[in-house]
Amino acid sequence: MLDNVDNMKNIVLLGSTGSVGKNVLDVIRNYPDKFRISALSAGEDAVSLTAQIAEFSPDSAGIGNKELYGELKKFAGNNVEISAGPEALECLASKNNADIIFIAISGTKALKPLMAAISSGKTIALASKEPIVSAGQIIKELEKEHNAQIIPVDSEHSAIMQCLCGRTNSDIDRLYITGSGGSLCDRNANDFDNLSVEEVLDHPKWKMGRKITVDSATLMNKGLEVIEARWLFNISPEKIKVIIHPEAIIHSMVEFMDGTISASLFCPDMRFPILRALSFPEIMDSNLPRIDFDAISSFSFTRPDEVKFPALRIAFEALKEGGTVPAVMNSANEKAVNLFLDKKIKFMNIIKIVESVVGKHKKVNSPSLENILDSEKWAAEEVLRSC
Repeated sequence: MLDNVDNMKNIVLLGSTGSVGKNVLDVIRNYPDKFRISALSAGEDAVSLTAQIAEFSPDSAGIGNKELYGELKKFAGNNVEISAGPEALECLASKNNADIIFIAISGTKALKPLMAAISSGKTIALASKEPIVSAGQIIKELEKEHNAQIIPVDSEHSAIMQCLCGRTNSDIDRLYITGSGGSLCDRNANDFDNLSVEEVLDHPKWKMGRKITVDSATLMNKGLEVIEARWLFNISPEKIKVIIHPEAIIHSMVEFMDGTISASLFCPDMRFPILRALSFPEIMDSNLPRIDFDAISSFSFTRPDEVKFPALRIAFEALKEGGTVPAVMNSANEKAVNLFLDKKIKFMNIIKIVESVVGKHKKVNSPSLENILDSEKWAAEEVLRSC
């Protein structure tokens, strides 16, 4: 086991076998004198997790599925402390020797580990947007109470953080969240009912996980990012705008009160915001791909088509409604997307189901964490009842 020498950060990576988690490990491989993996976790993929344990030699590892404990323990032997089940991830999230808890767990399962990390006063690199969407106010209040720090990893919110450079929200006139438009930006809406899973997952710019790629296609991802930005930067929804930027080079912009605009530009590669989160507040040299301005003929911007992509409208309405509504929308969307990926519903039905479930929900105005978790559970069950 390596000692935590000066400038060496111990990283707990939750969700190490997913798309973002693999990118985190790719970044860390290039900085062996800066970052050390002290713990890894996965939900179900014990095979990939064992390979990562062999490479990175963490002190501990966790697996969300309790039935996989024996398989993981047999491989790791006595060299790595192995735990299993949802509570294992919460324990890893509050690991004492961790300098950064990197949360790359997909979906609503990230909420409890995030709360555990915040309650332990940790610095958290957060790539999972769903917890902030469901419980933004509770999370931000807890962050302040325990003197924790959340560093956003979504490329859009990382870009906003970089544009702000220490400025306060009172300096902001408007936030512009950009999006490539996803795999269906140029497709006719009449084609949507017959789209295959493979067509929807064929993103023109980003290599991402399956769920977020579908969200990108529906534009729900932009809606979730709007809600996330509202809480991360304490900004009113009226000051947040979404812009379609197909080149995917400008990742967000901040317009200040004096009319000047700062933008953050980098190639569409998740390793940029990952490295910025890991190294924060330092800026480190990298061998990541640079923008070739000579090869870019133009930047284009258009308004999102909310008739063709109603998810964005639904997300803004959920944010305005507040209470448990964003949690219900978030959970219903996650369950509906999974049904689409399993080829049990058509693409067009994803957002129809989400809107129907949100419409049936009886809102709790000032929810507790228990209220939010109950609402998420109800929404997921209601999706199945609707199909």
